[in-house]
Amino acid sequence: MKNYKTRVLLVEDEDVARKTLSFYLNTIFDEVVVACDGQEASNIFKKDFDENKTFDLVLTDLKMPNKDGISMIDDIRELVPNQRFIIVSAHKNEDDLLKLINLRVLGYFVKPLNIDNMMEMLKKAKEEVLADNAALNTHEVLITLNKRYTYDTKTDKLYNQESIVKLSKKELDILKVLIDNLGEVVPVEKFKQDVWNDINTNDSAFRTVMKRLKDKVKDDDFIISHKGYGYIIEKQLKK
Repeated sequence: MKNYKTRVLLVEDEDVARKTLSFYLNTIFDEVVVACDGQEASNIFKKDFDENKTFDLVLTDLKMPNKDGISMIDDIRELVPNQRFIIVSAHKNEDDLLKLINLRVLGYFVKPLNIDNMMEMLKKAKEEVLADNAALNTHEVLITLNKRYTYDTKTDKLYNQESIVKLSKKELDILKVLIDNLGEVVPVEKFKQDVWNDINTNDSAFRTVMKRLKDKVKDDDFIISHKGYGYIIEKQLKK
């Protein structure tokens, strides 16, 4: 979309690397916000999140003072589980790679950087961002769940009128399963498979998370239980 402004958060503690990366990022993306360590980045991301602003990409080092890259990524994924990341590090550490396997990491670059490869990856990342944004614009972005609650499919945020409802990753995953199957009764087994990746997950584990989620929407609970079958969010009729 021509009017869509791409945003990147750059997290790098080394001055020279930060200036170099910032220069190249600014040649591709519309806005580049810079943080000097993981703690500052977590604070910036949280502040923007609370103001309903998101980053299309986070480019980060791993070994940094105050808070390392892995811990920062964990903070960010609590807010935006599907956040995109590109990693830049002085070393390709096997333990770090294992931790990053299940994250949305588009690339892992080792310093000193190969600028050509980096630029190619950044351009591909921007293409993905714009493609995703175009796809979102062909679908309903805000889903009305009832008179009080709405769900933003672009940012994966649940709103109680104007306020964001803070959800854990598991709570959000359950909600997304329900929204992906809007108007249909979702069996408990599907939640176990899609959220825990294990159909044999203990019933009490599922019930605990579902109860926490329902407690958070108790002002006007839109999750309906069909005893012996599963759960459903009814489709709202458009007026």
